[in-house]
Amino acid sequence: MKGVALVSGGIDSPAALYLMLKKNWEMVAVHMDNQPFTDTRPAEKFVKIIGTLREKTGTHFPAFIVPHGKNQGEIARHCTRRFQCVLCRRLMFRVASAFAEKYDARFIVTGESLGQVASQTLQNIFTEHESAGYHVLRPLIGLDKLEIERIAREADTFEISTEPGMCCTIVPAKPATASKLSEILAEEKKLDIEAMVRDAVCHATEI
Repeated sequence: MKGVALVSGGIDSPAALYLMLKKNWEMVAVHMDNQPFTDTRPAEKFVKIIGTLREKTGTHFPAFIVPHGKNQGEIARHCTRRFQCVLCRRLMFRVASAFAEKYDARFIVTGESLGQVASQTLQNIFTEHESAGYHVLRPLIGLDKLEIERIAREADTFEISTEPGMCCTIVPAKPATASKLSEILAEEKKLDIEAMVRDAVCHATEI
């Protein structure tokens, strides 16, 4: 059985991907590139992380960098700012679902840990999950940061993930932490979601 992992340049999602690879699951890795709202370093870290995990696990799994900055700008222009992160995350799940369909995968994997950031509150996770067309597995969901860092060190990705990098600059000052699905669905009517997903997938770069 195959899955699609959403992988950033941070600590958590590479650790989640490593756990799945360690269990011999077939995986496809997808990185959402937020340029121009970040610099090139997150994508560069992703490339290093993929190389490290391929070597560590002896698996040459597919990996893609997907342009996401344009769609982030569309969300910021047309939608209520405090919902930026939730709408961003829902779009990520849709892109991951498109890759799952393409690669005949059955599930999506994330590095989410409950309550760690605004998009990972219980209510927001529920709201975001609704947009995914597949089961979403969260192998780190109940772990604390020290436990996740231990896994990252075992995977040899910790040092890469903690290299200097630029955080996403389009995050609102006060992101919603308890979004309601009805509110988010209303916001998404302001966007051409299908076109945004299609454009992002079409311009993905395989590494």
